[in-house]
Amino acid sequence: MEKSAKIYVAGHRGMVGSAIVRELRRQGYDNIVTRTHSELDLCRQDAVERFFAEEKPEYVFLAAAKVGGIVANASALADFMYDNIILEMNVIHSAWKNGCKKLEFLGSSCIYPRLAPQPMKESCLLTSELEQTNEAYALAKISGLKYCEYLNRQYGTDFISVMPTNLYGPNDNYHPEHSHVVPALIRRFHEAKEQNLPEVTCWGDGSPLREFLYVDDLANLCVFLMNNYSGNETVNAGTGKELTIKELTGLVAKVVGYEGKILWDTSRPNGTPRKLLDVSKSRQLGWRYTTELEDGLRLSYQDFLNNPVRAER
Repeated sequence: MEKSAKIYVAGHRGMVGSAIVRELRRQGYDNIVTRTHSELDLCRQDAVERFFAEEKPEYVFLAAAKVGGIVANASALADFMYDNIILEMNVIHSAWKNGCKKLEFLGSSCIYPRLAPQPMKESCLLTSELEQTNEAYALAKISGLKYCEYLNRQYGTDFISVMPTNLYGPNDNYHPEHSHVVPALIRRFHEAKEQNLPEVTCWGDGSPLREFLYVDDLANLCVFLMNNYSGNETVNAGTGKELTIKELTGLVAKVVGYEGKILWDTSRPNGTPRKLLDVSKSRQLGWRYTTELEDGLRLSYQDFLNNPVRAER
């Protein structure tokens, strides 16, 4: 990408989109186009088509999405599928129709089969059934990935996709019911510490294995791939390291400074047993993550403390 190229970051207010904007600016890209939801509803095809026809962005990072944790996904299956498919198709289709040089679509590691061989290679996509609790979201993301691939094959576009593992970091969503595991734990332990609670109860039994990537590392990879990768197959984004939810919980409690007892509610769902990405492809391309988990958690907790309004939503 030329430093002066017009770059549209869809979803710039979210955790991933805001990190991509930070990374682009850090690298000297200064012609960045953004729109808030009130300015441009990506689920409105006419509005998206008008925006692309007027702005003609040369490069697009598609980081906009309807996201949430296990409860949000399981309780709003139709909403997660509809909103994500509609906004993806609108943006990708309009980018193609208006001559976008390159588009990068951001998905999620939940697109891979529930019991995929570990670590999960990009090639295991669609080889067996998905995890039921987030199947709707996964199907939507698979649709976006595949549409990019089909446009490449049919029309010769240069549309790529990247599939991140579990993300955390600045500008995360700390909602008590609709957040992912790291921000949920940060908020729960912070409030327990503030209220001097003797114990905290967490969901499941703590046995699932998970991988976590700091969002600024993902943003660095996104810009790297835009400049260094073209292909129909997606690229996994992760660290190649995993730990149990129980270990993660202990680490978050340590970072927050909560010293009470941690209990487990085994009547609550665990989710997928293991979700480790094979990151050999990104390594072969020459990219490495730089932020270790405990360091990233400390930065995330500081972000939580510095943003009380966001922490309340």
